[in-house]
Amino acid sequence: MKTETKRYWWIRRTFTTAAAVMIGGGSSVLACPVCFGAEETSMIDGARLGVLVMLAVLFAVQGGFVGFFLYLRKRAKRIADAELDTEWSKLQEWPRTS
Repeated sequence: MKTETKRYWWIRRTFTTAAAVMIGGGSSVLACPVCFGAEETSMIDGARLGVLVMLAVLFAVQGGFVGFFLYLRKRAKRIADAELDTEWSKLQEWPRTS
């Protein structure tokens, strides 16, 4: 095999496969009945429930991140306040002379 042939064999193979699917496949292979808007079936109900479950998981994870960062902000503020109180109390001490 030539170097150029080795390099581009996958491109020809992909286009050949795509052309065969487009020519040989009818409109029935393009989408399932759910995608074509079939009447209410248990399959559509299951898809809706699946979407709702994925949204619930997504919001739970995002809520966890938000809660974690709020906790970190609160903790940083508490530590900064404690350091400020310590520094202020040191400044308020009477100067010691020997």
